[in-house]
Amino acid sequence: MRIFIFILLGVLTLFQYEFWFGKNGYIDNQKVLKEIAIQKVENDKLRQRNDAIFAEIKDLKNGVAAIEEKARMEHKLMKSNEIFYRVIKQ
Repeated sequence: MRIFIFILLGVLTLFQYEFWFGKNGYIDNQKVLKEIAIQKVENDKLRQRNDAIFAEIKDLKNGVAAIEEKARMEHKLMKSNEIFYRVIKQ
């Protein structure tokens, strides 16, 4: 009977070891959950950046004002007979 109890305790210990320290065990699971949380934060940042880019693309496709503004700010272009003032804070 004692041998049977020791065998059961050994199997229980083995299962507990596998649960805590084995492949895909509790500790690995906690590491993966932390990595998922970090990746979700990064994905949210990238999603916001993509939304801003899509909004700019939509403005450029639909509106002439956005194209004119971009040309003025990035390429310093102006219409003929137009005076453009840009105020820069120092």
